[in-house]
Amino acid sequence: MVSMFKTLLLSTGIYHLTLGNVIMWLVAFVLIYLAIERKYEPLLLLPIGFGIFVVNLPLTHLMEAQHILGVMYHYGLEWEIIPPLIFLGLGAMTDFGPLIANPKTLLLGAAAQFGVYIAFFSALALGFSVPEACAIGIIGGADGPTTIFTTVSLAPHLLGATAVAAYSYMAMVPIIQPPIMRLCTTKKERLIRMKQLKPVNKKEKIFFPLVTCLLICLFVPASAALMAMFMLGNLFRESGVVERLSLTAQNELMNIITIFLGLAVGGTMSAESFLNAKALMVFAMGLVAFAFSTVGGIMLAKLMNMFSKEKINPLIGAAGVSAVPMSARVVQTVGAKEDPRNFLLMHAMGPNVAGVIGTVVAAGLFLTMAR
Repeated sequence: MVSMFKTLLLSTGIYHLTLGNVIMWLVAFVLIYLAIERKYEPLLLLPIGFGIFVVNLPLTHLMEAQHILGVMYHYGLEWEIIPPLIFLGLGAMTDFGPLIANPKTLLLGAAAQFGVYIAFFSALALGFSVPEACAIGIIGGADGPTTIFTTVSLAPHLLGATAVAAYSYMAMVPIIQPPIMRLCTTKKERLIRMKQLKPVNKKEKIFFPLVTCLLICLFVPASAALMAMFMLGNLFRESGVVERLSLTAQNELMNIITIFLGLAVGGTMSAESFLNAKALMVFAMGLVAFAFSTVGGIMLAKLMNMFSKEKINPLIGAAGVSAVPMSARVVQTVGAKEDPRNFLLMHAMGPNVAGVIGTVVAAGLFLTMAR
């Protein structure tokens, strides 16, 4: 009888529960709280948080190949299927009009990758390998799917830390960016009003994804998986002849893939893989990368104003990170506090979507260099 009771006890998760499991539950509950109560990136933080919660239930083995989270991770992430499909949906939801109307904002999107390279070299200095440093650096782009795509290819053991860092900092854009934006600009600069954007015709919007895909994939072939899907989604949107495909990419497909992505990423964050010094350092350096990316976009805008008659409000440089459209909305909010009649949102969308392209290019360079 005693032996039977002992056998039953050993078969329960309670007996095998560790302090690490409990800590990870707390991490999961924080993400779920941010998603539900604060509405920070709820579409991703909620499934990620739940994935963390269930994978840290002892003896469930949900990340093994035959179980649901393991299947999502293996076929969705290791096979590099989910991130490109996410980009297909993002492309279908993206309007490149503001970027086409003001092409120089493409430079602001490029400058906002400054944090990516700062984090990369910092990680190397701290003893991380080149592939690990690449995975850490890309967090600075504030682009979750690109971070996941890069990490799975180069340093899959860091996936939980890099993905949660990227999505957490994306969610906290309204908290992180405004103090940096005010610190790096003067009141006079924040009051700059920009001219209304010129109209963009349909032909320009159709040619843009084709030309952009051609040039970037020729120069950085490793970025093709993400860039091709991004531009295909945008072509669905702008062509006007495949509305059903465009709506499917924006809605049904995007929603399904988001569920798979969130659960698969959360499932990688077991106590054993996350509660170590390396993972915690990744989380800290991700914040540094994000901050420097914000600074890089702003500073280039200030530099451009020194040589341009038509002044740019430097705040829009902060939108060069890839958190679309949240960082553009933050620019509008910060600018409106100085001048309620200053409408910066559409101007900020130019560097915002340019930042997505810039982060994909940076990822392609890292993949080429580190593989």
